[in-house]
Amino acid sequence: MAMKTKEIQENLVKTMRHWQGIERQSIASTGAVIGKTTSPLIHLVMEIIQRDSQLHHHVQQFIIDSIESAPVAITPEDMREISAMIDAHLKLEEEMVGAVNAAIAQVRGKKMGIQEYLLNFLVEDEKKHANLLTSLATIKSGLYKVS
Repeated sequence: MAMKTKEIQENLVKTMRHWQGIERQSIASTGAVIGKTTSPLIHLVMEIIQRDSQLHHHVQQFIIDSIESAPVAITPEDMREISAMIDAHLKLEEEMVGAVNAAIAQVRGKKMGIQEYLLNFLVEDEKKHANLLTSLATIKSGLYKVS
Protein backbone atom coordinates (compact mmCIF):
# COMPACT_ATOMS: atom_id res chain seq x y z
CA MET A 1 0.00 0.00 0.00
CA ALA A 2 1.40 3.39 -1.02
CA MET A 3 2.03 5.95 1.67
CA LYS A 4 -0.21 8.97 1.76
CA THR A 5 1.29 12.44 1.43
CA LYS A 6 0.59 13.19 5.10
CA GLU A 7 2.52 10.05 6.17
CA ILE A 8 5.41 10.93 3.89
CA GLN A 9 5.54 14.44 5.35
CA GLU A 10 5.43 13.13 8.92
CA ASN A 11 8.24 10.67 8.16
CA LEU A 12 10.30 13.38 6.52
CA VAL A 13 9.92 15.69 9.52
CA LYS A 14 10.89 12.83 11.85
CA THR A 15 13.93 12.06 9.68
CA MET A 16 14.98 15.72 9.58
CA ARG A 17 14.70 16.04 13.37
CA HIS A 18 16.80 12.89 13.82
CA TRP A 19 19.34 14.19 11.31
CA GLN A 20 19.47 17.51 13.15
CA GLY A 21 20.47 15.61 16.28
CA ILE A 22 23.32 13.99 14.37
CA GLU A 23 24.38 17.39 13.01
CA ARG A 24 24.44 18.80 16.56
CA GLN A 25 26.69 15.89 17.56
CA SER A 26 28.94 16.66 14.60
CA ILE A 27 29.13 20.33 15.61
CA ALA A 28 30.12 19.32 19.16
CA SER A 29 32.59 16.72 17.92
CA THR A 30 34.36 19.09 15.56
CA GLY A 31 34.42 21.72 18.32
CA ALA A 32 36.15 19.23 20.62
CA VAL A 33 38.80 18.50 17.97
CA ILE A 34 39.28 22.23 17.33
CA GLY A 35 39.81 22.77 21.06
CA LYS A 36 42.36 19.97 21.25
CA THR A 37 44.47 20.42 18.10
CA THR A 38 47.35 22.78 17.52
CA SER A 39 47.49 21.88 13.82
CA PRO A 40 46.22 24.77 11.69
CA LEU A 41 45.24 22.34 8.92
CA ILE A 42 43.20 20.08 11.20
CA HIS A 43 41.64 23.17 12.78
CA LEU A 44 40.65 24.45 9.32
CA VAL A 45 39.19 21.09 8.23
CA MET A 46 37.17 20.77 11.44
CA GLU A 47 35.95 24.35 11.07
CA ILE A 48 34.78 23.62 7.49
CA ILE A 49 32.91 20.51 8.64
CA GLN A 50 31.43 22.36 11.61
CA ARG A 51 30.11 25.17 9.43
CA ASP A 52 28.68 22.67 6.94
CA SER A 53 26.94 20.87 9.81
CA GLN A 54 25.48 24.18 10.99
CA LEU A 55 24.26 24.88 7.46
CA HIS A 56 22.81 21.36 7.13
CA HIS A 57 20.93 21.89 10.42
CA HIS A 58 19.52 25.14 9.03
CA VAL A 59 18.44 23.46 5.75
CA GLN A 60 16.83 20.61 7.69
CA GLN A 61 14.88 23.15 9.76
CA PHE A 62 13.78 24.86 6.54
CA ILE A 63 12.44 21.52 5.29
CA ILE A 64 10.59 20.97 8.58
CA ASP A 65 9.15 24.49 8.51
CA SER A 66 8.08 24.08 4.87
CA ILE A 67 5.92 21.15 5.97
CA GLU A 68 4.73 22.25 9.42
CA SER A 69 4.49 26.03 9.15
CA ALA A 70 4.74 27.77 5.83
CA PRO A 71 4.75 25.97 2.50
CA VAL A 72 7.37 27.31 0.11
CA ALA A 73 6.46 28.47 -3.35
CA ILE A 74 8.44 30.07 -6.13
CA THR A 75 6.44 32.20 -8.50
CA PRO A 76 7.33 32.87 -12.10
CA GLU A 77 7.81 36.51 -11.06
CA ASP A 78 10.34 35.48 -8.41
CA MET A 79 12.35 33.63 -11.01
CA ARG A 80 12.02 36.34 -13.67
CA GLU A 81 13.34 38.99 -11.28
CA ILE A 82 16.51 37.06 -10.46
CA SER A 83 17.02 34.89 -13.53
CA ALA A 84 19.72 37.05 -15.10
CA MET A 85 21.52 37.40 -11.75
CA ILE A 86 21.49 33.63 -11.22
CA ASP A 87 22.85 33.08 -14.73
CA ALA A 88 25.60 35.64 -14.08
CA HIS A 89 26.50 34.02 -10.77
CA LEU A 90 26.61 30.60 -12.42
CA LYS A 91 29.19 32.01 -14.83
CA LEU A 92 31.23 33.23 -11.82
CA GLU A 93 31.08 29.76 -10.26
CA GLU A 94 32.23 28.20 -13.53
CA GLU A 95 35.07 30.74 -13.73
CA MET A 96 36.14 29.87 -10.18
CA VAL A 97 36.09 26.14 -10.99
CA GLY A 98 38.33 26.84 -13.97
CA ALA A 99 40.71 28.94 -11.87
CA VAL A 100 40.97 26.31 -9.14
CA ASN A 101 41.47 23.52 -11.69
CA ALA A 102 44.33 25.55 -13.20
CA ALA A 103 45.89 25.97 -9.75
CA ILE A 104 45.54 22.24 -9.07
CA ALA A 105 47.32 21.46 -12.33
CA GLN A 106 50.18 23.75 -11.29
CA VAL A 107 50.75 22.12 -7.90
CA ARG A 108 50.10 18.49 -8.89
CA GLY A 109 53.25 16.44 -8.43
CA LYS A 110 55.16 19.36 -6.90
CA LYS A 111 55.22 18.07 -3.32
CA MET A 112 52.51 20.52 -2.32
CA GLY A 113 50.13 17.95 -0.89
CA ILE A 114 48.42 20.21 1.62
CA GLN A 115 47.83 22.92 -0.97
CA GLU A 116 46.56 20.36 -3.48
CA TYR A 117 44.28 18.85 -0.80
CA LEU A 118 42.73 22.26 -0.05
CA LEU A 119 42.46 23.20 -3.72
CA ASN A 120 40.60 19.94 -4.37
CA PHE A 121 38.21 20.86 -1.55
CA LEU A 122 37.67 24.30 -3.09
CA VAL A 123 36.96 22.95 -6.57
CA GLU A 124 34.41 20.48 -5.20
CA ASP A 125 32.74 23.24 -3.18
CA GLU A 126 32.57 25.51 -6.24
CA LYS A 127 31.08 22.63 -8.25
CA LYS A 128 28.50 22.19 -5.48
CA HIS A 129 27.55 25.86 -5.79
CA ALA A 130 27.25 25.53 -9.56
CA ASN A 131 25.04 22.46 -9.12
CA LEU A 132 22.77 24.36 -6.69
CA LEU A 133 22.36 27.16 -9.21
CA THR A 134 21.86 24.78 -12.13
CA SER A 135 19.16 22.96 -10.16
CA LEU A 136 17.51 26.28 -9.37
CA ALA A 137 17.60 27.08 -13.09
CA THR A 138 15.88 23.74 -13.69
CA ILE A 139 13.04 24.93 -11.47
CA LYS A 140 12.97 28.10 -13.53
CA SER A 141 12.77 26.32 -16.88
CA GLY A 142 10.89 23.17 -15.84
CA LEU A 143 8.22 24.24 -13.40
CA TYR A 144 7.61 27.62 -14.91
CA LYS A 145 7.91 28.74 -18.47
CA VAL A 146 10.16 31.74 -17.80
CA SER A 147 12.27 33.34 -20.48
